[in-house]
Amino acid sequence: MIVAEQKPLEEIRSLTGDAKRVLVVGCGTCVTVCFAGGAREAAIVTASLRMASKIDGHEKAVTEATVQRQCEWEYLDEIAEQVRHADLVLSLGCGVGVQALAERYPDAVVVPGLNTTFMGLPLEQGVWAERCAACGQCILGLTGGVCPIARCSKQLLNGPCGGSSKGKCEVNPEIDCAWQMIYDKLKSQNRLHLIMEITPPKDWRTSRDGGPRKIVREDLRLPVAGKV
Repeated sequence: MIVAEQKPLEEIRSLTGDAKRVLVVGCGTCVTVCFAGGAREAAIVTASLRMASKIDGHEKAVTEATVQRQCEWEYLDEIAEQVRHADLVLSLGCGVGVQALAERYPDAVVVPGLNTTFMGLPLEQGVWAERCAACGQCILGLTGGVCPIARCSKQLLNGPCGGSSKGKCEVNPEIDCAWQMIYDKLKSQNRLHLIMEITPPKDWRTSRDGGPRKIVREDLRLPVAGKV
């Protein structure tokens, strides 16, 4: 899941500026799960902005709406009328949601209410940890299900480095060494021979080094009128 955290209220207030009519848009998927931008958080931010603007003498008309997913047009179309009547839209979605709103409604001023952090999983209530960097070339089958790109501080493909000690990372002693975890996992599965194989330098073009990425599935695309 995409993990995000809410921006401080003062930063959000600064982003809304002099807008008189503000629409707070929550998202019902990832950011709901990590308690950053769901319907509950949208309601809280709406009330906080409304109260703060009233106290400082520049009262705003702040309303709210939560869609199932901000990253898909069909759900954004549901709030077209509300967006049209707003001076500014405060998105409580991830960075993709913010941009989707801005693209779907090009005349609308859209600002982020969250900081998108990483793709991860919940370790316990209120704790999320990064697990994937979306590098576009997954090697988890060779590393025992432990991602060295996301979980090794140095993103080493052939580890460990010389700085790890007692299973901990030299960057932060509270971080487990990813390559120690890889070693332990492969050993327990009798696949330790994999760690001895040298992984060639990564082609980072599958990641962000190749520019913005796009996946096209021709078998899923709708036929274009006039074309066979």
